[in-house]
Amino acid sequence: MNILFIGDIFGKPGRNAVKKVLKKIREQHGIHLVIANAENMHHGKGVREENLEEMREAGVDFFTSGNHIWKEREIIPFMDGKKLPLIRPANYPPNVPGRGWQIVEGSLKQRVLVINLLGRVFMQADMDCPFRVADQIIRDNAHEHLAAIFVDFHAEATSEKMALGNYLDGRVSAVIGTHTHVATADAQILPKGTAYQTDVGFTGPKDSIIGTEKSQIISHFLTQLPVKHEVASGTAIFNAVKVEIDDKTRLATEILPIREDML
Repeated sequence: MNILFIGDIFGKPGRNAVKKVLKKIREQHGIHLVIANAENMHHGKGVREENLEEMREAGVDFFTSGNHIWKEREIIPFMDGKKLPLIRPANYPPNVPGRGWQIVEGSLKQRVLVINLLGRVFMQADMDCPFRVADQIIRDNAHEHLAAIFVDFHAEATSEKMALGNYLDGRVSAVIGTHTHVATADAQILPKGTAYQTDVGFTGPKDSIIGTEKSQIISHFLTQLPVKHEVASGTAIFNAVKVEIDDKTRLATEILPIREDML
């Protein structure tokens, strides 16, 4: 099966980019399941139900998130609903709203375990250990008949991402990093068969600093004063990765970064 994972969709420019190119990419690459990181879909931070519905209509099947998932608080009461196609990082403390993993089906009706995890280095150090949480989720679903296990690791440090990828190598189909919004040039299949990329990059305004108006971020670095972050305007970039998975082994046979510049 072929899974397409879209990096952090940032605001309206990111959503428009998805609507413009996703149908073509699905057909061109024979995609069976589309997953996207949704934590920045609403004005650059957080997500609302209407954003999810808009992207579902564009062809996204399921959504992961990250530390910004709580920014639009109106989504929180709905996160425990069974019909909401959205998960939050699994290593938040107990009793936090929402789910950290879910089994979903693509167009082939094959069952895919999607796991969302949050890094701790340079982020929220009081989170549960993502390594041990991943172990537990995999154990809890060992009885399930799965075609693939896909992990979105939302983390800052490249070392932590690479460590988790190698820790899970051979036990999951893919470990793909999000959060930094900058695509890395290390897409690969690890020695035991897990597809890996440190960061898939983001989908949003190209002429920006990770999605935000450049002048605001530069001003903050020059003055250290707080600034309002606004979604940049202009053309967008679409960043995603295609992972081809062997139906028998659940391991990756190909990983292909996909980048589209909007005209």
